[in-house]
Amino acid sequence: MADTAPNRAAMLVLAYLWPLAVIPLFLTRDDADVQWHARHGLVLMAAELVLLLGLSILMQLLVVVTLGIGCLASIGFVFLWAGVLVLHVFAIVRALRGYRLIIPGLSDYASRF
Repeated sequence: MADTAPNRAAMLVLAYLWPLAVIPLFLTRDDADVQWHARHGLVLMAAELVLLLGLSILMQLLVVVTLGIGCLASIGFVFLWAGVLVLHVFAIVRALRGYRLIIPGLSDYASRF
C-alpha cells in the first residue's frame, strides 16, 4: 500500500459527501485507496443525479397523465433519498474500516478514470 494521508479518515468521509469528493481527489494524490474512494464517490453522485433526473421526469409525466393523482407516488422520493443516505453511510463505514463498497456495474467506473 502506498503512503497514507495524515488526515485519511477525514478524506475518506469527504469522498462520499457528493461534490466534496473533489477535495480528497486533489489533496491526497499519494494515497491510492483514498483516490479510489473519491472517484467512487463522484461516480455514485453522477449515478444518483441521473436517477433523480429520470425519476423526476417520470413523476411529472405521471402527474400530468393521472391529473394529479400521481402526486402520491412522489412519496417514493423520500424513501429513495433515505436509501441513498444509508448507502453513503455504509460506504463511509466500510471505507473507514479499510474495505471498498463494490456496487456491480457502477464501481468499475471508479477504477477506469
